[in-house]
Amino acid sequence: MDAIELIALAASTSLLAGWRLYLVTFITGLGMKFGWVPLPENLRALDVLANNWVLAIAGVGTFAEFFADKIAWVDSAWDSIHSLLRPLGGALLSLAIVDAGDPAFQIIAFLLGGGAAFAAHTGKASARAAVNVSPEPVSNVVVSTAEDVATGGLLALAIFNPVAALVIALVLLGLTLWLIFAARKLVRRVMNRIVPPVPDEPA
Repeated sequence: MDAIELIALAASTSLLAGWRLYLVTFITGLGMKFGWVPLPENLRALDVLANNWVLAIAGVGTFAEFFADKIAWVDSAWDSIHSLLRPLGGALLSLAIVDAGDPAFQIIAFLLGGGAAFAAHTGKASARAAVNVSPEPVSNVVVSTAEDVATGGLLALAIFNPVAALVIALVLLGLTLWLIFAARKLVRRVMNRIVPPVPDEPA
């Protein structure tokens, strides 16, 4: 991979970590272990992602997150717990992928990776919070499954065509942010119907 592809791969995985941290860590670790993702030369300590124990823990986390994300109240609690973990994980993934000899560039990669993961997490958590208020479970399961498929597909694309994956991930991030505002408007309308505003008393 050239420099542009590595940066695109780092940005893509950081964004996707904001949605599914454990799945992204698991697949990226496998990619490093089997040579799909090149290990950094100047940051050899971070090849721990390919460690068997890390892969096992990430695999268990992936399994747990798959089911937790399908239950509305569990999903909301899971997103709250991971508000710090996902941005930190995204930052570390970005740092692990980008081979940077310059410490300043390492810090930039860390900050941008964390920022990308935080933006994706915020959009995902906000959109899902609006879906989770629905009393029926079908919509939550459908949205969660769509996130699983999108994350896995984009991650595979990121490994083999990082630039295309980054473009698609940015489009999805923009769509997620748009859904946040749309969901807020929908919640306001529903709440206004349930609890109509009290009219002002005449002077």
